[in-house]
Amino acid sequence: MMRRVLVIVPFAMAPEHLALRREQLQGIELSPELQFEFRPVKAGPVNYSSHHDFVLADVANFEAGCRAQDEGFSAVCIDTMSDSGVAALRSVLDIPVFGPGKVSMLTALMLGERFSILTMASRWKPLYKKALDELGLHHKCASVRAIEVAPDNQALLAGKEEDVFPLLEAAARRAIEEDGADVLILGSTTMHQSHAWLSQRLPVPVINPGPLSYKMAEAALGLGLAQSRQAYPRPLHPRLDMLQAMQAAAQNAAERPS
Repeated sequence: MMRRVLVIVPFAMAPEHLALRREQLQGIELSPELQFEFRPVKAGPVNYSSHHDFVLADVANFEAGCRAQDEGFSAVCIDTMSDSGVAALRSVLDIPVFGPGKVSMLTALMLGERFSILTMASRWKPLYKKALDELGLHHKCASVRAIEVAPDNQALLAGKEEDVFPLLEAAARRAIEEDGADVLILGSTTMHQSHAWLSQRLPVPVINPGPLSYKMAEAALGLGLAQSRQAYPRPLHPRLDMLQAMQAAAQNAAERPS
């Protein structure tokens, strides 16, 4: 029986940019009985560089997946290391919901003792701090190494490989040799194009967060597992219609010429 998994992409974008996100499915083995569908949000932040953006991202991702179970999906994955909207979606869905952020950190500790996060810009560090705070894992994070290259959440790393990949490798080697990391995590699903290149050159495991979340969804479905209703209680007064109306209005406002 074919099962559908919804992957929520945290930015509004054109089909050609959505295809770059879908490329995360390449190079990993997934059950042929799973069909992954990528869906951008209706409206959201331009980037994830402040707490202003984090609030908008939670709302955008929550709305994009809040009816996933009614639409026939069997699981939901969030395509951002911030895990934006995961907790809210878990409160309204019975199907498993995964983000790549906490999953990557916890998986790193199954592969080694301490991990470092490779990221494009220091402005993203609050995203990792939030997850580390909630997991209580600051002592297991050797470092967050930023290469200070402006991220592009639409075109990703396409066309910048020759410049960005060596910078990421250099940062990775410092994380290993100077900080003591024995596992590395790519700090964004927008960096997925660098994974194969880095994995071939570095002496430690490199976690590609997006595909890891897909495998977690696959495993949860195979094992019949989903989030705990004790940890994520249902809302007493759901306002999903209001949420969807808010996002529809935001989408219309974003599409109007300024």
